[in-house]
Amino acid sequence: MSMTDGPTPLQTAAAAQAAEDREASSKAAGRSDLRQRGKRKSGYFSDRWHALSRQQQWAFLVIVVVLAYLLPLLNPPIITTEPGNNFALACFDMARFALIAVGLNVVVGYAGLLDLGYVAFFAVGSYCAAMLTSPDSPFLHIPYLWTIPVAMAVTMFFGVVLGVPTLRLRGDYLAIVTLGFGEIVRILATIIPAMKGQVGFQNVGHPPGTEADGTPIFSNSNGVPWYWLTLTIIIIVTLLVGNLERSRVGRAWIAIREDEDAAEIMGVPTFKYKVWAFAIGAAIGGLSGALFAGQVGFVNNQKFDVTTSILFLAAVVLGGAGNKVGAILGGALVSYIPLRFTAIAEYKYLIFGIALVLIMIFRSQGLLPARQRLLAYGRTAFNKVAARDTQTKDTDNPTAGPGTRTAGERGAEA
Repeated sequence: MSMTDGPTPLQTAAAAQAAEDREASSKAAGRSDLRQRGKRKSGYFSDRWHALSRQQQWAFLVIVVVLAYLLPLLNPPIITTEPGNNFALACFDMARFALIAVGLNVVVGYAGLLDLGYVAFFAVGSYCAAMLTSPDSPFLHIPYLWTIPVAMAVTMFFGVVLGVPTLRLRGDYLAIVTLGFGEIVRILATIIPAMKGQVGFQNVGHPPGTEADGTPIFSNSNGVPWYWLTLTIIIIVTLLVGNLERSRVGRAWIAIREDEDAAEIMGVPTFKYKVWAFAIGAAIGGLSGALFAGQVGFVNNQKFDVTTSILFLAAVVLGGAGNKVGAILGGALVSYIPLRFTAIAEYKYLIFGIALVLIMIFRSQGLLPARQRLLAYGRTAFNKVAARDTQTKDTDNPTAGPGTRTAGERGAEA
């Protein structure tokens, strides 16, 4: 050892802590890099989709819709729910959950109102169909198809009744009130004699039509026509909701969701638009409830508990709150996973829970998160204005050199 070399110093506690911090920061950077790669991949597919022309997008959607209609007939061996559950009936149940998720997405995804009692509107729609078509009901009997608009109108009324006194609340307080409303509807169905409690209503009506042998087309055991009917309704409702999203009402809902105080300061009548969201979401929930009652053929107070309401909310969150297509996908997934693993009934909810946790870890914004179009449109508009300003400057000053930049170009670069 040379005279200039000294003894090797022992590692101090500060140095050890610094090494641990460096290691932790490198691991965090790795996890962040994985997330960024996932975001870039999802953004890549999103950009590719939006880069297609409108005709190409519609052509792709037509193919998807045709495959969706053929799904119960194809019965793919990989995703089939048999032998545990009839696949056609499972398809109807997935479509039912998807329709419910579209309605709840109006309330939670667009307007940003946390509704934990959405099952109440689903129950009201089911009871409307049962009490107007079942032979066990003493009330006026009408054809089943007429009960669908009646159920929507009644649930819209209940949505307004719930919304007017409660929508001045926010956040957790609104969630607790809506949760209480769902329980009130279930308890009323238990204690009011006309609603028959656990006994319920049997032989609920269904759409007309019979097979060649005289059996009803819309029977309880034949899920194909019920699935086709529900899928058609989903397409119609999705188109209407999409137009509503792009309208002034939809922009007001998004403003309320992002910052209600700022929206109100800017002149948006927040209370009115929140009541509209509740009413429209309630109408879709009542529609899905009427379809459910007709297919099952039996309605009682045991089908509308808090757990069911939480599943409805989970469908919206998993699919992507604020994205109607994501809500459809989330609703179908929440219904499909327990049905797929019915053969191993003791583990199906364990598998369901693990799947939900994994989706939330790797896709925290949902499978198809809502795309923030307002900022994108603002940047596009700014670039167009800047390009127009550049052309005007070049026309007015043809002697300007190629290195000359306008204020609009400098702003666009910024």
